[in-house]
Amino acid sequence: MSVGSERAALEDALGYHFQQLTWLDQALTHSSYRAEMASGEDAFDNEKLEFLGDAVLGMMASEFLVETFPDWEEGRLSKGRAALVNSSSLSAAGSRLGLGDYLRLGKGEEKTGGRWKPALLADAYEAVIAAIYLDGGFGATREFVRRTLLAPAVEELAGTLARQDNKSALQEFLQRRGRPGAEYRVTDEIGPDHRKFFVVEVAVDGQVIASGAGASKKEAEQAAAQAALSQLGREKTGET
Repeated sequence: MSVGSERAALEDALGYHFQQLTWLDQALTHSSYRAEMASGEDAFDNEKLEFLGDAVLGMMASEFLVETFPDWEEGRLSKGRAALVNSSSLSAAGSRLGLGDYLRLGKGEEKTGGRWKPALLADAYEAVIAAIYLDGGFGATREFVRRTLLAPAVEELAGTLARQDNKSALQEFLQRRGRPGAEYRVTDEIGPDHRKFFVVEVAVDGQVIASGAGASKKEAEQAAAQAALSQLGREKTGET
């Protein structure tokens, strides 16, 4: 396959066609290739584009989460963003797009399987984000990021992202109101060792607010925190 047809195939996979293909070439050029290339060739690699792509991605992931989960508070949004744009998610996106087939690598990286190293795929994906941003602007980049990363990641991680960390949420609730942190205490352990059930109380400033139960101490603490949040919410609104 010729270089031109390879680029066209990749652009089809990306769902974006470049006005200046030099941006795409740079996004796919690893520093190992630059170090080994013949003199006279353009000396560039994708490290600066990776840096820009990381910033653009962070902002777009934040925007996406705020729109998708309007009831989430800042702490939960931060955790969601971290889950969406971690190296595993980025390398998976790069793999789905087949970026490894198009990377320009030095001989050493080529021999050690660099085309499918998760770190290189993640870096290349971020560099492609920057290349599209510089070539086509914000709108084209947003569409690309949402289609190739954010929407699939939210679908795959829906259970994790939608499951609230009740202990963290309770801590944030108390901090915003200038109250001391919550304390947890196991009050009962029910059943045999291989199938034990835990009961946990949660107290604030020495006063027990609620309790919860679960198959592990952590699960019971989360249940207790959830019950405490409900109780404190009712107190805030004046309900009994």
